[in-house]
Amino acid sequence: MLNNQITFRRVAAGTLLILAPLLQFIAVLVDPGTWGDDHETVSFGDNPALAQAQSALYHWSWILTAVAAFGLLHLARRYTVNGVAGQPAGKGLSVLANIGGTLTVVGYINLSALLLIDPVEWWFGQHYPPDQAGKLVDEVLNLPGVIFGFQMPWAFVGLVGLPLLAVAVWRARFIGWWVPALVAVGYIVPFVVPYGPVTVFFWAVPVIALGAVGVRVLRMGDAAWAAYYPAVPAPGRTTPDSYANTTA
Repeated sequence: MLNNQITFRRVAAGTLLILAPLLQFIAVLVDPGTWGDDHETVSFGDNPALAQAQSALYHWSWILTAVAAFGLLHLARRYTVNGVAGQPAGKGLSVLANIGGTLTVVGYINLSALLLIDPVEWWFGQHYPPDQAGKLVDEVLNLPGVIFGFQMPWAFVGLVGLPLLAVAVWRARFIGWWVPALVAVGYIVPFVVPYGPVTVFFWAVPVIALGAVGVRVLRMGDAAWAAYYPAVPAPGRTTPDSYANTTA
């Protein structure tokens, strides 16, 4: 598989679309902060092993989400007609996909970087009373380099970018409308409601939505995947794609 770029990219894209949201779902299940004290400095201290496990799971989930975005971008290259690649995507669709893909990649890479604060919270919780530990964590998070280098707005643009990218793939007719709808609910709502048991439900939703896309990618075969690449005409030959490019 490694010596076949089409197979490797298709299998990697399909696998990551399943794996990335699944790791996030597992992370919220094992996170002591989901079920314990609202102060993570306390809940992390109650079970340091699970606290470190959830940090690693979230980190890899969000890193792999950024990589999986390239697979979704590939599917937005062309319109899907009767299950196969058809005409190249229009300019509006391409712009939407490129904006969504860029925001997704930048956002989720930065979001994963924030997981480094978890061991800091655990350490402060082990050495200071809860209120003092919380103040120390806030002092770290409120450093200008942390705020503007990792948090604002970079860490959160992925929450908008991934639903936009899913909308682009829907407009390209590869998926149904329910996929971007579930992606929006599953990735945006948990960041505007208190983190806790309700988050388990919301982060189960992307497992269904993106997982369904991943399964379809794994089943589609190399020829169907390759059909989404731009057509490259032979020298001196004119194809519908090349003609469209010269007259656009």
